[in-house]
Amino acid sequence: QLVPSPHGSSFSWRACFKADPKSDGTDQPAGCNENPSELGRAPAVEKDWVPDVKMIRKMYIYGKDVNDNPFPPPLAEELCENIGVRGEKQGDTNKECVRESMIRTTGALNSTTVTITPSNHYGESNSAKNSITVPAPKLMCLVYTMADAHANRIRAMQQTWAGGCDGFLAFSTESDPRLPAISLEHEGPEAYENMWQKVRSIWKFVGAHYLDDYDWFFIGGDDLFVLPHNLKTYLASLTHKDGTDPKSKEYFVGRRFNPGGNDYFNSGGAGYSLSQATLRKFFAAMDDARHCSADKRTSMEDVMIARCLRHLGIHFTDTRDAKGRERFHPFAPGSHLHWKPPKPGQARDWYEDYNKEWGILEGKDCCAPDSVSFHYIKKASMVRHMQALLYSCDINNE
Repeated sequence: QLVPSPHGSSFSWRACFKADPKSDGTDQPAGCNENPSELGRAPAVEKDWVPDVKMIRKMYIYGKDVNDNPFPPPLAEELCENIGVRGEKQGDTNKECVRESMIRTTGALNSTTVTITPSNHYGESNSAKNSITVPAPKLMCLVYTMADAHANRIRAMQQTWAGGCDGFLAFSTESDPRLPAISLEHEGPEAYENMWQKVRSIWKFVGAHYLDDYDWFFIGGDDLFVLPHNLKTYLASLTHKDGTDPKSKEYFVGRRFNPGGNDYFNSGGAGYSLSQATLRKFFAAMDDARHCSADKRTSMEDVMIARCLRHLGIHFTDTRDAKGRERFHPFAPGSHLHWKPPKPGQARDWYEDYNKEWGILEGKDCCAPDSVSFHYIKKASMVRHMQALLYSCDINNE
């Protein structure tokens, strides 16, 4: 449902796009839903608090938040317009990609079923195109962040795509049960260069409290846009194709990279999923300093977990569709649509190097119609714009 701006003609959503991506929202005008003063102080929680990660899902299905307000809040019609990264009326390359690559949602966010096509996997020999409807797998979404993103990016996620996850929890520097977000202790400082230790603490907490409640666990940063129903559809299609159960079969699913040799990993920027069986095995082995880098301090959390899982005999899954189009994306939609390899004499591109084994499809074939995730969606206003484009706007008949 789209609505006119509640602030009338005096307010334009374009103003919300002009903030610095690192802004905590204090400089944002009323109406952007990003200012920390609007969120207020977080209620106190007990030291051993275990969040209700199903809270957003329950509000989404019920259609009301805890204060009986409509949930999710309706998006403004203006968010369907062409909006560049700084609010321009031209240069909306994200919208261009959604249209040109025909990216669509596979179902409503509150749906409990998915319609799958088991043949839509790269290299799949089964030529049957028949689709079947099956129960959706249970998915928990995990986001690592910091407190200065609570009022903007995390709140935007909560009010848009997070309700499509059966469980959602942000791991932050402060706890806030309204989001929900929890602050966990971990080895070393709270710093990008120590991301691996933060992610280890996340997986340890999730393994201890939620392991048996979900079939799949998806993790990424607070600048990630996710299409949860598309992810559930892909995961259900994968296990149906293989005749497996994520509770007993190990899967490591995301956007595979190879910087060289046998050091394959799934991009942390694009987000990646572990099946319940994989998390169970990793949870038991994660304190192995020799094989699972338990003591290492590094930003390369995606490389570290891939090495540990490889030691455990768990390898990546090729997540391309039948036509070789990618589903998990380390950049924003427009960046993928317009990506070109460097010309002779130009500097090498790490993205091309990491994908040499598979190649990179250019233009509209950059992204599968049932794409799952996009990285570098740094502004809360862009999260809402993306949500509107994918779930509410008729962008093909403008």
